[in-house]
Amino acid sequence: MKSHLLFAVCFLFFLSFFVTSSKVQAQTGVIRGFVYETETGEPVIFTNVYLFKTSLGAATDVNGYFSIGKVPAGQYLLMVSYMGFDTLQIPITVKSNDLITKKLYLKKSSVMLGEFSISAAREDKKVETQTSIIKITPKEIGQIPSIGGQPDLAQYLQVLPGVIFSGDQGGQLYIRGGPPIQNKVLLDGMELYQAFHSIGLFSVFDVDIIKNVDVMTGGFNAEYGGRLSSVMNITTRDGNHNRFAGKIDVSTFGAKVLLEGPLARAKSEDASGASFILSVKNSYLAESSKIFYKYIDENGLPYNYLDIYGKISINAANGSKVNLYGFDFTDKVQYQILQNYKWNSYGGGTNFIVIPGGSPVLLEGNFAYSQYKVTLEQDNFSPRSSSIAGFSGGFHFTYFFGKNALKYGIDLSGYKTTLSFYNSVNRAIVLEQNTTDPSVYVKYKWLVGKFIFEPGLRLQYYASLGAASIEPRLAIKYNVTDKFRLKMAAGIYSQNLVSTTYDRDVVNLFYGFIAGPNNLPETFNGHAVTSKYQKCDQVILGFEADLYRNLTLNVEGYYKYYPQLTNLNRNKLYEDTPENADKPDYLKKDFIIETGDAEGVDVSLRYDYKNLHFWGVYSLCFIHRFDGQTWYVPVYDRRHNVNLTASYIFGKHQGWEVDLRWNYGSGFPFTQTGGFYEQINFNDIGTSIINQNGTLGTIYADYNKGRLPYYSRLDFNIKKKFDLGRYTKLEINASVTNMLNQQNIFYFDRVSYQRVDQLPLMPSLGISFTF
Repeated sequence: MKSHLLFAVCFLFFLSFFVTSSKVQAQTGVIRGFVYETETGEPVIFTNVYLFKTSLGAATDVNGYFSIGKVPAGQYLLMVSYMGFDTLQIPITVKSNDLITKKLYLKKSSVMLGEFSISAAREDKKVETQTSIIKITPKEIGQIPSIGGQPDLAQYLQVLPGVIFSGDQGGQLYIRGGPPIQNKVLLDGMELYQAFHSIGLFSVFDVDIIKNVDVMTGGFNAEYGGRLSSVMNITTRDGNHNRFAGKIDVSTFGAKVLLEGPLARAKSEDASGASFILSVKNSYLAESSKIFYKYIDENGLPYNYLDIYGKISINAANGSKVNLYGFDFTDKVQYQILQNYKWNSYGGGTNFIVIPGGSPVLLEGNFAYSQYKVTLEQDNFSPRSSSIAGFSGGFHFTYFFGKNALKYGIDLSGYKTTLSFYNSVNRAIVLEQNTTDPSVYVKYKWLVGKFIFEPGLRLQYYASLGAASIEPRLAIKYNVTDKFRLKMAAGIYSQNLVSTTYDRDVVNLFYGFIAGPNNLPETFNGHAVTSKYQKCDQVILGFEADLYRNLTLNVEGYYKYYPQLTNLNRNKLYEDTPENADKPDYLKKDFIIETGDAEGVDVSLRYDYKNLHFWGVYSLCFIHRFDGQTWYVPVYDRRHNVNLTASYIFGKHQGWEVDLRWNYGSGFPFTQTGGFYEQINFNDIGTSIINQNGTLGTIYADYNKGRLPYYSRLDFNIKKKFDLGRYTKLEINASVTNMLNQQNIFYFDRVSYQRVDQLPLMPSLGISFTF
C-alpha cells in the first residue's frame, strides 16, 4: 500500500509540473526542427541551435532534433554553429502560440572551429546532469590504437572509468562491480544479449555505422530499467541520402565492406526520401595467423566471426522518420583445451520518430525481436548451452518547456530462456523459463538557478515472478561556478535475468541466461525471503572541474548495495525432491540468494587542444558477496585499473596520426586447486567400487582466495591518410598490440596443468579505401 501511495504522489508531482509549464508555454512560441548535413543528409548531433543575442537555445539530440520553447513574440536570428561547418543564420519571426518547425542544413567549411566545439561541450555540461554518462563518437574511438588496423568500440570501452575487461581473449565487460549480465546493451533501441567477440579486441559493431554511443556506468534515470549496473545505448547513422558511397577495409586480422546510398533521393530539402546502409565484417584470423602469427601458435589463432548489419531509413518531409534494421552476428572458437565454443545472435526491428503538426511533443517508438544461443564443449567437463529469444518495444513522449523537459513512456519485453548446465559437483541443471515484463516511467528535467534537478520514477513488473518493483531515480547538478560543478545520482534498480557461470574456471568464458527462477530458498540468513527479483540501490557523488582552457577533471565515488541477488548454487549436492526435504536449501536448490555491495572511485583527467588528445583514467573498486554461508569476492574483483591514452595528428594536411594506449590492472581472484581424487558414480544400483573406473575429481581450495598475476598491455598505432579525390580516400594503418610482450594469463586447465596466455606482441597492418 505504501508503494502504491508513493507512486501516486510522484505522479501528481510530475503532472503539476506539466500543467504549470503548459500554461507558460501557451503564452509564448516554440521553435523546433532538425539539423542535417547538406552533403550526406545525415543528422548533426549535439550541436547548439540558438537565438542570437538571447539566452534561448537548445542542443540537438542523437536524431538531430532540437526544441526551443518559451520564446517571446518577436523577430530573431536563428543560428547554428558546428565544428567543420559554415555557421547558419536564418531570420525568424515568432508569434504567441506559434509552433514553428524547421529543417536546417549545414555546409562543410574549410575553417576548423575547434575552440567553439570545446566551448559548446562545456555549455552542455551546465544544462545536463551527466552523472556517470559518457558520450562516445566514432572520432573518439579512432583516437586510441586500432588493433588489427580496424578501430572498434570494444577497444575504446576498455579505457572508460569504472569499466573492466577480462582480457584480449574471451573478453567480458564488468562495470563498477557488476558482471556482464547486469549490463544492458541496446542497438537502435533493440536489446542485444552478446555484443563482444571471443577475441576481446572486437565488438559486433562497425564503427563506421555508429552515430553515437551513450555509456551509463551507473545512476541512469527512469527511461532505462531491467538491469542493475549499467546501460550502453548505441545509435547507428543513416545511409547517405544523396549519393552511393562505401568503404573497403582489409587487415591482417579481418576485412570489412560498407555500402550506403539513396533508395529514393529527396527532390528538395523539404521533401521526403529514403536511404540504406549495409555493413559486413569478418575475421579470418584463424587462417591469416598461420601466415603472420605462426610464432604464437603453429596451429593458428582460431578466432572466427562474421557480423552483418543492414538498415533502411525513410524520412518524411517534416522530419519524421522510420528505420528498418536487421542483424546476424556469429562467433566461433576451436582452441586446444576449449575444444568448441560458439554463439550466434540475430534479429531485426524498427524504430521511428514522429513530429505531430499541432503539438510540441516528440514521439519515439521501437519494436524488435532478437535471439542468442551459446554452446561450449570442453575436455574434462560436461557440455553447456543456453539461449534467449524475445521481443521488446515501447513508446516514448517528450515535451519541451524552454530548457526543461518532461519525458514519459511505456516499455514491453518478453523472452524465453533455456539452460543446460552442470555445476562444480557435476549436478545437471536444465531450466526453461518464459516471461513478459511491462514497465512505465516518467522523468522531468528542471533547471532552477544554478541547479539542475532530474527526478524520475519507474514501475517495473515481472510476470514470471508475479512481482512489481517501484523504482525512484534522482540526478542533481549544482553549477558552483562556470568551471566547477557538483553532481549526484541515486536510484533503486531491479533485474529478472540471471546469468550462470562455471565459477570454478580460472577465467570464465561461458555465460548462460535464465529468467529469474521462482524456486528460491524460503529463508536467507535467518530471514524470510519475500521477493523473487534481484535488487540494487545506488548512490553516486562527484564533481567536474575545468582546470584549464582545455583540461578537465572528473571524479566520481559510488556505492552499490545489493539487498538480493540470484546466483547459481555451486554447492548443490542433492536433487530438490520430497525425499530430500530434510536437507538444507543451500545443498539442494539450483539457485541461491546472495547479498553484497560494491564501492569505488573513478578519476578521469582529459586534455584536448587542436591536434593533441590525452586521457588518463584510474579506477579503484571493492566488491563483496555473501551467499548465506561465507563472504567472498567474485572473479571480476579487480582492485586497481589504470588507462592512459594519447593521440597526436600532424604533417602536411594533417595526414599523419599516432596513438598510444597503456593499461594496467591488478590480478583477478580465482579458486586454487587443492588436489585430485577418483570420483565414482553411485547412481546405479549395485555399483561396485572395486570394478568401476571413476573419473577425475577436483579438490578445491578456499573459494577465490587466490589472485592471478597483474595485467599490463601497451599498444601503439600509426596512420597515414591520402586524399585521392573529393570523396575518395586511402588510409594505411600499422599497429602493435602488447608492445612489451607482457605475459598475461588467459586460461588455465586444472587437469592438464596447461596455461594459455593472452596475446603476445602482435604487429598488424590495415588498409582502408573510402569512396
